[in-house]
Amino acid sequence: MRSPGLAAVAIAIAAAGCAADEHLGLDAGAADAAAVEPDAAAAPTWPFPLPEGFPVPRLPEGATLTAELAELGRHLFFDERLSGNGTQACGSCHLQERGFSDGRTTGVGSTGEVLRRNSMALVNVAYNPAQTWANPLLATLEQQAMVPIFAEHPVELGVTGHEEEILDRLRAEPVYDDLFAAAYPGEAEPYSFPRVVAAIAAYQRRLISGDSRVDRYRRGDLGALTASEIGGFELFFSEELECHHCHGGFNFTIAVDHAGLAEPAVHYFNNGLYDVGGTGDYPATDQGLHEFTLDPADRGRYRPPSLRNVAVSAPYMHDGSVATLEEVVAIYERGGRLVPDGPLAGDGAANPNKSSFVNGFNLTDTERADLLAFLRALSDDAFLTDPALGDPWPTSAPGTAR
Repeated sequence: MRSPGLAAVAIAIAAAGCAADEHLGLDAGAADAAAVEPDAAAAPTWPFPLPEGFPVPRLPEGATLTAELAELGRHLFFDERLSGNGTQACGSCHLQERGFSDGRTTGVGSTGEVLRRNSMALVNVAYNPAQTWANPLLATLEQQAMVPIFAEHPVELGVTGHEEEILDRLRAEPVYDDLFAAAYPGEAEPYSFPRVVAAIAAYQRRLISGDSRVDRYRRGDLGALTASEIGGFELFFSEELECHHCHGGFNFTIAVDHAGLAEPAVHYFNNGLYDVGGTGDYPATDQGLHEFTLDPADRGRYRPPSLRNVAVSAPYMHDGSVATLEEVVAIYERGGRLVPDGPLAGDGAANPNKSSFVNGFNLTDTERADLLAFLRALSDDAFLTDPALGDPWPTSAPGTAR
């Protein structure tokens, strides 16, 4: 095991670590600033408590954030009446106990259509510089919310064509009278989809996780982690494994934004999950960032998600094709995934677009167990069980999320 005295050095490395050659629209200096503490004088206030050491998230221009708006958004997020057929809520695919992911390989819409990507965990999404796995055009939570609400190919909530019907359902629920009035005081007719979207985005900005045992250890409570977990900590932040180059900083991802940055740090990486036919290709159904840039080098590049609460958010990767954390570690240990046969056959370790930080490494059985123990220690039990963040509807109420 590495000396516990290296922990402080590892934290500093994590704060500064970035991949300047694999980001979108930033120079190296701007990317390095991603984990730097913001200028307190420039940081706006935030209406909810933030974990110690966390910067203030950036609020998009024109966006509003109040406790009342977020509470309205919490009710809407978990309300099945917000889908065209009244069978699905946002919360149906984002379960609190799973870090606001859903446990499926890929999502399923309200009409049964299977989506092509894994439902991302909504952990600390207020700090995302761009939303979803690989869409640089969805910069804000408001923009992202429009996709599951109104998309038709594939249908998710299936609101398109049912807008007035759904608003009438909301008007008919007495709970919403007070919630809309508190969130939008003085408005004679607050029921509209722009206001619904703003409220859901406000609720999502409340989903801040920062009280795992790893956080307590980083704040100086050296007894918060076991010896095995400390060993995994040292491995994670080591230059042998290089995990922190993509998953460093306060949010365990270098793709981050907050009020102290001059501009968002938007990063996308290819982690060697595929190399279809030995050509650098990814499955034709999902080419990642390449779908927007059309740059062949962007095939298979995706935004690195935060690893907070990663132990409860399986399955993993953009397509949910990796079932366990053990499999994730094995892929990175190998330096990419080997798909031995079938239409997706290829050796991801040889993908020419693969990140320069995914080189493979060798672990003993003890080291591997330590690394897994560290990843599991990133779970924030308070966040996963806080009733103030969870489903507000009685389970017996008709037309609600559960």
